[in-house]
Amino acid sequence: MNKNIEVLIGSRTQGSAAEAQRLFENYREYAEMEHLYNAAIRQLTIKFEILNDEFKVKYERSPIHHIESRVKSAASIVNKLLSRGAEVTPASARENINDIAGVRVVCCYIDDVYSVADMLLRQSDIRLLREQDYIREPNYNGYRSLHLDIELPIYLSEKTEMVKAEVQLRTVAMDFWASLEHDLRYKSDKEIPPGLGSQMLSCANEIAAIDRQMQEIYKQIQAI
Repeated sequence: MNKNIEVLIGSRTQGSAAEAQRLFENYREYAEMEHLYNAAIRQLTIKFEILNDEFKVKYERSPIHHIESRVKSAASIVNKLLSRGAEVTPASARENINDIAGVRVVCCYIDDVYSVADMLLRQSDIRLLREQDYIREPNYNGYRSLHLDIELPIYLSEKTEMVKAEVQLRTVAMDFWASLEHDLRYKSDKEIPPGLGSQMLSCANEIAAIDRQMQEIYKQIQAI
């Protein structure tokens, strides 16, 4: 195993280092790709912060509650490529996976989700690749969020690279449910009984109803 890959991963598990070695041939290859996707996250985060700050100035309110981000691990990239029957190389990862860089924008109200998404997509350097609206059409388990697969330019010292990223936009209420559902489904070492799935769906629907009600209350207050 390339020791430089192990050093770069640091405190991660030996298994993660092995997956990184499988995907990347050397330290430089790993570092360059990680830098590229970290740059995409920073650029998107700045865009959203600027939009939020403009709202504060113009409307004295913030449509964005908070922003989270992550770069997919080497192990996750390898597993996703294998599941799609794709070649395990950095070039294949960049071509076949849209969410290596992920930014989650948590908004205050449902209308804010669509307003912030529209403001982002109006920017000339953002290209929309795919949109999945799980707010208007929730997932089977009750999951709600607006997903945008986009592409944006990253300006480097000697060239410009087009990088794909996934942006998830959701309300605080949607994020609350999704975070708990993720913990229960993916971080528990025990299988969830089938009956609990219907309970989770019921909770998702109740939270969605409250989300809509809170937005209506906000609109009534604004109209006064």
